[in-house]
Amino acid sequence: MDLYGRDLLTTQDWSFDELMTALELATKMKRDRFNPRWMKVLEGRTFFMFFYNPSVRTRQSFECAATELGGHAQYLTPETMRLKTAATAGETIEDAAKVMSRYAAGIGIRILEDKVTRYGEGWELIKEYAYWATIPVSSMADDRFHPYQGLADIMGWAEWFGEGPGRPNFEALRGKKLLLTWAHGALARSWCSVQEALLIASRFGMHITLAYPEGYDLDPEVIGWVKANCAANKADFEIIHDPEAGYEGAHVVYSRNWMSPQAYEGGVFRKQEEIQKALQYPQWIVTAEKMARTDNAIFSHPMPVDRGHEVTDDVASGPRSAIYDIAENRLHVQKAVMALTMGNL
Repeated sequence: MDLYGRDLLTTQDWSFDELMTALELATKMKRDRFNPRWMKVLEGRTFFMFFYNPSVRTRQSFECAATELGGHAQYLTPETMRLKTAATAGETIEDAAKVMSRYAAGIGIRILEDKVTRYGEGWELIKEYAYWATIPVSSMADDRFHPYQGLADIMGWAEWFGEGPGRPNFEALRGKKLLLTWAHGALARSWCSVQEALLIASRFGMHITLAYPEGYDLDPEVIGWVKANCAANKADFEIIHDPEAGYEGAHVVYSRNWMSPQAYEGGVFRKQEEIQKALQYPQWIVTAEKMARTDNAIFSHPMPVDRGHEVTDDVASGPRSAIYDIAENRLHVQKAVMALTMGNL
């Protein structure tokens, strides 16, 4: 399947077959990681990594991915570029995207909650770069979506219900129950990872229970897509506001704190207010006692984990925790997408 030149802004934009093409290549690359056949895929090519927000796993994994494909990843920040903003003169997105397209083979952009003045603004910025660029543009996490995390999640779950690392069984996920639960925490996180997890799980036929306290609704448009995906796959979708009921029969428990829809006021991200509000719900922590009510579920989290708030240590570091496998899979799915969209496979 020819994916050369394709943007990846959310997994919802790609067909199921396109997603499987990327995941199957990621699986091969994981099993055969340092085979010389991968080392020339991006030979002589540069991937621009444009970070409005810092990261640990995202920068490390993309730099490793480019190196292992024989290319180069260049780290960029707005502070080192003269870009136009609402308050300053500088280069427009149109000009920046067109010039970058003359230099690099692809662009990745990471822009999260504290670098925007309202929900969706980061997503709109990435879409504008994709509109003007003539090379593929990827979201490396924005305030709506995190496609590479979604791909890493589904690959990790399929490995746990398959034959282990590098041997996923994606069909085995069909009919499994995902509990995606809000968790109290001190980070006031954006919606991107949880929304991407819902989207991709619903594409693979998983039954979904979404649990959160009243007042923590997610993007209604995204929830509409999730419902439609579930309906197309004859899978169940429910929203509950109970911190314990959803564990019954779950096969995957995904815990994550996220901010409320009231996080922005007057163009300002009210982070401390969101943290204080979230810390009033200690009953929403994932514990071993709650996990014992599941169908021997695995624990999933996109990291970084707010231990002691989102989940207890004995669960996060326990024998059924998939967090490190999924973190590793970020490298492999990113290599696969970069190879397919930017490389010479």
